Amino acid sequence: MSNKMKAAYLPGDSTVVLKEVEIPEPGHGEVLIKMKSSTICGSDIRAIYREHLGKGPEGYQNKICGHEPSGQIVKAGPGLRRFKEGDRVVVYHISGCGVCNDCRRGYMISCTSPYRRAYGWQRDGGMGEYLLAEEKDLVLLPDSLTYTDGAQIACGFGTVYEGLEKIGISGNDAVLVVGLGPVGLAACMLAKAMGAEKVIGVDTVSERIELAKQKGLVDHSFLSDAQALDKVREITGGNGCEKTVDCSGNTYGRQLAIRAARKWGHCVFIGEGGTVEFNPSPDIIHDQKTIYGSWVTNIWRMEELVERIVRWGIHPEDLVTDRFVLDRASEGFALMAEGKCGKVAIVYDEEITPDTKQ
Repeated sequence: MSNKMKAAYLPGDSTVVLKEVEIPEPGHGEVLIKMKSSTICGSDIRAIYREHLGKGPEGYQNKICGHEPSGQIVKAGPGLRRFKEGDRVVVYHISGCGVCNDCRRGYMISCTSPYRRAYGWQRDGGMGEYLLAEEKDLVLLPDSLTYTDGAQIACGFGTVYEGLEKIGISGNDAVLVVGLGPVGLAACMLAKAMGAEKVIGVDTVSERIELAKQKGLVDHSFLSDAQALDKVREITGGNGCEKTVDCSGNTYGRQLAIRAARKWGHCVFIGEGGTVEFNPSPDIIHDQKTIYGSWVTNIWRMEELVERIVRWGIHPEDLVTDRFVLDRASEGFALMAEGKCGKVAIVYDEEITPDTKQ
């Protein structure tokens, strides 16, 4: 094996740069993963590819990009306790300090220690041929799931599952999903798998609505406009939805999610960024509604999600509409930035399919 590998970096100004770098060696408690699939997240586009933020949890520190990695362990450092060479794995994309209260809950995403480093942000991520990871950040990927399934679980599906678990989904529920980008599509797929009575999807982009229909993820879908609230109420007998999910990150989308929830309903905000303005008394207080905020997930719930995805017989990979090899990562990021496709994946080896852009 050569000691060099190709890797992608995001210098800002909507560009991707490929570099040749050293393949790292795993130390104590670390593994070297041969990358198989790494999907592109909306936060990569929003906070690095375009804006290039340099502070806080989204502070990109000129590392190999990509925080949705899945691959196979090809070299193990000393001191491993569970995983071994040959294991197929998903990487929980934030490596926390491990000893704060948040980390002990499994929420490394919420770790505020200076030792916290997220893959693809403050430490090298998944858009390279190999990835150095800590054993404590790994989730085992069963043989029945593809590596691209695993990449989807690493961030998008894990994030959605956490939000849906907070509000609870059952066969009693009509569920409204606002925003049908990759996260919203994942919310529709998981809500159906969790038994929702009906799933309603809205977006301002017609291509996303059509994709949701083509994939069979929604029972009703339409453009989010001035009539959207009335349409939701009409579908639900004038009551609104028991559960609503905002994946838009937009003030009008969030207002719809709040107002389309029925009395005693539950709403979760998953979409990042933006603002929201609403009227507390008529919008939530008088109707006894509850709004939750949800950020990524914890690692034990990600393990639980992997198990349930197998039992439900669904494949997150089905929401990937475009695949690119690493050499064409720039095209993949540009397509994702347009906001009209499903999920975009950078794939390697056996994950390359006839429709992969090579």
